Amino acid sequence: MRPVVKVASRLNGANGSNGHDSKAQRQAAIRELIGSRPLGSQREVVDALGERGYAVTQATVSRDIAELGLIRRTGAGGPVYVAPDGLVAGSAAAPADERLQRILVDIPVTIGRSGLILVLVGTPGTASVIAQAIDESSLREQEGTLAGDNTLLVLFANESRLARWRARFIALQAGSGGSSIP
Repeated sequence: MRPVVKVASRLNGANGSNGHDSKAQRQAAIRELIGSRPLGSQREVVDALGERGYAVTQATVSRDIAELGLIRRTGAGGPVYVAPDGLVAGSAAAPADERLQRILVDIPVTIGRSGLILVLVGTPGTASVIAQAIDESSLREQEGTLAGDNTLLVLFANESRLARWRARFIALQAGSGGSSIP
């Protein structure tokens, strides 16, 4: 029974390292795994990590995938996870950014501001679509988004993050060819 306890302790990060180190190592392992073989589901990622000695849940992998900004693309054998920086060199935007740009072609968005909150206004019924596209894009400076019917709030922790996010959003919006009123 004692060896099982030691193995479980090692797998759960109780080997003297802090949780941040094991998280960074786990996320590095995920990036390496998706770069070396096709993994198309969270279950496959959990199993692959298990082969490397990481005891993780699907919820942990789900959070890691979101934090790493991994994207599911259709490969020859079905969907696979890829890292945004692992996409074809020279492409103007990651696939998730392309989705946001396609949406911005059809939906004119105005941008206002109140403190550390950007107020984006689209046409009626479009705020949740825009918010989801933002949440799935490579835009990561925001603390979160909150959508109503035609208005969505993008929340920020500080001025510099807001400024960087706004500049990137406007660049994506301009790249879409859609209309905007900044």
